[in-house]
Amino acid sequence: MKAFIVDQYKKDGALRFGEVPEPVVRDHDVLVAIHATSLNPLDTKIRDGEFKLILPYRLPFVLGNDVAGVVVGVGSRVRNFKAGDEVYARPSKDRIGTFAERIAVDEADVALKPTNLSMEQAASVPLVALTAWQVLVERAQLKAGQKVLIHAGSGGVGTFAIQLAKHLGATVATTTSTENVELVKSLGADVVVDYKKEDFAKLLSGYDVVLNSLGKDTLEKSIDVLKPGGKLVSISGPPDVAFAKESGFNWLLQQVMRLLSFGIRKKARQRGVSYSFLFMRANGRQLSEVTTLIESGVIRPIVDRVFPFSATNEAMDYLAKGRAKGKVVIKVK
Repeated sequence: MKAFIVDQYKKDGALRFGEVPEPVVRDHDVLVAIHATSLNPLDTKIRDGEFKLILPYRLPFVLGNDVAGVVVGVGSRVRNFKAGDEVYARPSKDRIGTFAERIAVDEADVALKPTNLSMEQAASVPLVALTAWQVLVERAQLKAGQKVLIHAGSGGVGTFAIQLAKHLGATVATTTSTENVELVKSLGADVVVDYKKEDFAKLLSGYDVVLNSLGKDTLEKSIDVLKPGGKLVSISGPPDVAFAKESGFNWLLQQVMRLLSFGIRKKARQRGVSYSFLFMRANGRQLSEVTTLIESGVIRPIVDRVFPFSATNEAMDYLAKGRAKGKVVIKVK
């Protein structure tokens, strides 16, 4: 089957379009004919080699972390899906490869596609939806009446997280650029900080939760907007010891992550708040909850552009410019 392949780690390197073997279908797997996939900053970081330490893939490998498509086969022990089902998923981090014509995914990571979405819209959802869910619902346990700051509100995670936080009853602040102010307001943001004109750390205070997806400067300034007992959750690093232990990393790697996160953890402690790093995980049950929210009209996916499969490298270049509103999608079939 045809796929886009990483042959070597290289910053801004092109993926090779070529043939790869058909997926091996294990007992608990569903085989999905991929209709659409979407791009995430994670894809560019993997391609560039930035995540080699925590995601040691064996070269060459197929890139891609989101899928929407049709089940065309199932393993001998699959009970919840059958051929013909329209599904979507974020495959587990050890089994990525959605920039291809087919993929085998563990049924525990799969959910039925929302009936009110096209394949292209559905493909934009899994990774960002699960990230938002695991930060806001699981880690932060965001409750009605609390205040949350979501950085980069017009991005893939941001557009989803704003809507989810509003559904949970929180007051939502977000940072974005001038041209995206109206977009984030339409998604439910109560307070919008135009980072081109304003400094969020000077305008905001007393927040319960911050979801950070940006760099070191933004991360450190985010501590100042939290009230005592507040939670700073970062999806862009630095990784911490708890993450290393959860991931089963060896003692040496745990110490590396302890050092990487030492500065931000120390500053958080001094301010009486907590810092944690979250690397989202595949979860079909949570994705089914997301399906319910989408089908009931609570959340709508935001798609910036759809590229044909043949233009996957062009789509990667477009994503890297950082101008996309919501998600960049690739139509495979």
